[in-house]
Amino acid sequence: MNKSQISEIIQLVADGKMSAEQATSELSLTAPISDLDFANIDHARGARIGFPEVVYGLSKTPKDTADIAERIYANSDVVLVTKSSEEAFALFQKEVPEAVWEEGPRAIWADRRNKKELLEGVVVVAAGTSDLPIAREAVLTASLMGCDVKMITDVGVAGLHRLSGRIHELNNARVVIVVAGMEGALPSVVGGLIKAPVIALPTSVGYGVSLGGVAALLAMLNSCAPGVSVVNIDNGFGAGYQAASIVGATWT
Repeated sequence: MNKSQISEIIQLVADGKMSAEQATSELSLTAPISDLDFANIDHARGARIGFPEVVYGLSKTPKDTADIAERIYANSDVVLVTKSSEEAFALFQKEVPEAVWEEGPRAIWADRRNKKELLEGVVVVAAGTSDLPIAREAVLTASLMGCDVKMITDVGVAGLHRLSGRIHELNNARVVIVVAGMEGALPSVVGGLIKAPVIALPTSVGYGVSLGGVAALLAMLNSCAPGVSVVNIDNGFGAGYQAASIVGATWT
């Protein structure tokens, strides 16, 4: 976008023909992109969609991961790296001492923003303890986006009576993420009990014909319970992001 186009947007706002929000969206497309030769970092993403670019660490080298995370943090004051490694964390922490390594979800994060009041309403339900790493990725994501996340663990369908004592917490939620592997039945159960939307999060937990989470994914996609949406296998980040968006949380 050149200077003439920017001036046109400013004039439209002055004339009352464009809202400030629309102008911000248009102008955010002009924000700089960091070219690291191997990656182009989108520094406008936070202003455009509500949270800065998140680094997917799997398959990246530790150095590339650390370099990308450092550049994002320098511009955004918050960064999240999912499915990463302790080697990448060690390199990143040399430049960002306040960085944190989360062993469960294998995530790296750092946050130096001013504290603000967190939004309530997000609940994460994990069927079993083996699902906790992915559940914690969802919790971390929604938390960094500004949510006060509640967590309920080990209430899978093999011992469904364990869920009954937590129904009041689910009824008070605005959105519930249900994390399950194996046969993936828990989101359907929860979806049939509460009014809040349910985000079904299949995990690769299981063996044999669970097919690395495909069985759980297909069961969730075929749920007859109303209000159930589904994210991809082990996509805790995607579920956490969607939940935070539903309750209206943003990083700004």
